[in-house]
Amino acid sequence: MKRAMAIATAALAIYSTLFDPLAHGYVVQSTVPQAGGCPQPDRWNLSLASPLNRRWSTALPLSPATILTVAAPQTSAQLSEIDSVISQTFGVWSGVTGTTFNAVTNPGLVAPLTQVTAANSCSDDAGSNVDGLNTICFNQPSAGFTSGVLAFTRVITANAPGVSAGSSGPAAFAGQILDADTLFRNDGQATFATPGALATPQGLGAYDLQSLLAHELGHWFALDHSAVIRAMMFPFAPPVGEFLGARPTVAFPDGPLADDDRAGIRSLYPDPADTVNVGAVRGRVLPANPFSLAILPPTSPGSFVTGVFTAHVVTVDADTGAVIAGTVGGWSCNAASPPSRFDGSYDIERLPVGHNYKVYAEPLEGLVAPGDFGEALGDLCTSGGTTRNSSACTTPTANTNFNPRARPVSP
Repeated sequence: MKRAMAIATAALAIYSTLFDPLAHGYVVQSTVPQAGGCPQPDRWNLSLASPLNRRWSTALPLSPATILTVAAPQTSAQLSEIDSVISQTFGVWSGVTGTTFNAVTNPGLVAPLTQVTAANSCSDDAGSNVDGLNTICFNQPSAGFTSGVLAFTRVITANAPGVSAGSSGPAAFAGQILDADTLFRNDGQATFATPGALATPQGLGAYDLQSLLAHELGHWFALDHSAVIRAMMFPFAPPVGEFLGARPTVAFPDGPLADDDRAGIRSLYPDPADTVNVGAVRGRVLPANPFSLAILPPTSPGSFVTGVFTAHVVTVDADTGAVIAGTVGGWSCNAASPPSRFDGSYDIERLPVGHNYKVYAEPLEGLVAPGDFGEALGDLCTSGGTTRNSSACTTPTANTNFNPRARPVSP
């Protein structure tokens, strides 16, 4: 029996996750409706009547210590310190202006953080314990903790209206997120420290809890990984004893994020009242020699590859040199004639207006590889983990065999 939902998992590893889309900005998770059609971007259906509920399990491993805090372990003070870090890190994403769930313009869309004492509160590996509750766990074992994985987030979405998961309630649309769970490694191979504990000698050997959690919460909101090395959604954690970006403050709650992160979250939850971040850059990445493209078997509908698939397209502020946003492009989909077409298209939206931008494309052949986006790219042709018969397509192999070339432009 086909499952009526899709499960996406994105992991953070050690360094030393009617709409008519193009290769949608940044890299976002998507779901193909069970009935067929174009991939729909995953997102929450947030409202004051249905805010984002979130909780965390206070069951912590006794030994070895997984979370270093300033407060003594296994005390109410330690739980309060961790609780504060989690709340502040959610505030990083709800602090981005130009989104519908900004904590200032739309208070109440993110429900208060609660605590549970159950040890295994996150969905299990088999997906049989899908409860529709959004939870952070620090002591739950999982087969997902393969070598080098520090934390991962499992997101469950509906692939049709009316689908529910546990206590989530029926979905209003395909792509609606029904359940998100984040698990931190707890087998003694990694230690995480709150900001206060990171500054201590003991914290020099630990990973920054806030940086890792901010990354995983990006997956909660359906952002996949970013190939922009400064971005919070870059798929590798900062080294032990270090944190990424700036700590959040009252004045700058989204301080740890990069512009790429901000643009990505605005693209999924745009504020209709925003008049600043409304620019867009669209186009196609094409090979100089079209015969170099690997054409898939013509027996697969929508399989013809007419552009570069998985090129990393980046917009840079021409005046400051700052990277504003990037995407992994290469596809488009017309709602009138799905499925996805692999034509090299890209679409980078929610850019600040009044700026001059340069755009460049590069192959994913450095620290970040196409495999870091495998799930998001594979979802372009699947629904609920199975290929559809009505309008199926075949995702082509990532193209990294190209060299970017500058083309002179007349004034």
